Amino acid sequence: MHRRFLLLAVSFLLSLNAGLHAQDPEAIARGKKALETRAFTPAPWSFDAYLNAWKHWQPKLEQAPADYDQAFRDYYGLHPAPFENGRYPMGLRPGQFLFVKGLATDCMLCHGGSIMGKSYVGLGNSSLDIQAFFEDLNRASGLSGKLPFTFSHVRGTSEAGGMAVYLHSFRNPDLSLRFDRHKWELKDNLCEDAPAWWLLKKKKTMYHTGGADARSVRSIMQFMLTPNNGPTVFERDEPVFKDIQAYLLSLEAPRYPFPIDAKLADTGHQLFDRKCASCHGTYGKEWTYPNKVVPLKVIGTDPNRFYGLPVKLGEFYNESWFAKEKPTGYKSLETAGYQAPPLDGVWATAPYFHNGSVPTLYDVLNSKARPKLFTRSFRTDEAAYDKVKVGWKVEMVTEIPKDAPPHRRRMYYDTTQPGRGNMGHTFGDDLTDEQRWAIVEYLKTL
Repeated sequence: MHRRFLLLAVSFLLSLNAGLHAQDPEAIARGKKALETRAFTPAPWSFDAYLNAWKHWQPKLEQAPADYDQAFRDYYGLHPAPFENGRYPMGLRPGQFLFVKGLATDCMLCHGGSIMGKSYVGLGNSSLDIQAFFEDLNRASGLSGKLPFTFSHVRGTSEAGGMAVYLHSFRNPDLSLRFDRHKWELKDNLCEDAPAWWLLKKKKTMYHTGGADARSVRSIMQFMLTPNNGPTVFERDEPVFKDIQAYLLSLEAPRYPFPIDAKLADTGHQLFDRKCASCHGTYGKEWTYPNKVVPLKVIGTDPNRFYGLPVKLGEFYNESWFAKEKPTGYKSLETAGYQAPPLDGVWATAPYFHNGSVPTLYDVLNSKARPKLFTRSFRTDEAAYDKVKVGWKVEMVTEIPKDAPPHRRRMYYDTTQPGRGNMGHTFGDDLTDEQRWAIVEYLKTL
């Protein structure tokens, strides 16, 4: 009797979880269309800003490059759109501010990436120089190139946490604008690598610390907090973002495109299930995911992102429109560390750790092999990909060129700097090298 009751209870709970992510084809189609065709923030730049951005590149050019669209993408780390977007890359699109048309950004600036030279909506953009992008487009529109805080210290990462603090600081709980913004401490050394959207379907909590409920629609609307968007815009677009969320939950990870050693992968599968599955879950038709937040003292990775958001912001968020979503509201959550993510498509999501400090899967499993100061091409074609270690090919260096312009300096990852540490996650250090290679081979199959 007790066993039957337990089975019924488990079945009921599983059906509830499945209901959270039940797929509605019409909602998915609407969400896809909205994400690929709409700008949700006002356009801050003129169309000419795109055409004239090259005038602010370093080193200085005498004339625009011949294949300008490609050169623009390469310079800022952007990618061709896998949908109709005119001449513009993912992340940039026509929009308007009041009655004036111009260029706006969208979600794919950070969440539209490329692997093996192919673009994917939902793959984190590990090539983006968001600092140069905003500085140069501002200058090319006749604005000051000075940003209110540092958007990125190292290419491929952003200060997303700082952006959240800054944007919320201009709002009252009902999202009306304040005349005097909140004076919360804003740190710009959190160094965040954008996670893949296709992982959301397995998660109950999201963001690097697991600090938000993954069911929340309003939470994914925070980027709209530019002061030009009033409270009515959020109310109007909430149903649209419910459809966008449905689309995000429908995304699938790309499959590894090269041959896999099946026998070695099978050995790695067994090792993974014993060594890694308790945090990262199991895979296949009967997959499991524990949604585990690993305490900071256990995981040992760079602590800046964990400590980086002010307590006052969390308190404000929990009193704001964002936390009062029906039916019961989704408040921000206090956690003890970092969420161990699902690993679907992990081969495509290099670099690794929440701050992008580890370039390959082999390095994840061998903390002693991790490079301390390195650079890479920031291209995403096959030549830039390390098929052996699985991740990006890097060049280890002893110092950053002192006379390099800021755009070039951000191409170097210095793991001794605040927020960029590559310590922690030493769980693979007690493996033999043969065992590490077996697990790496298995990870290619996910």
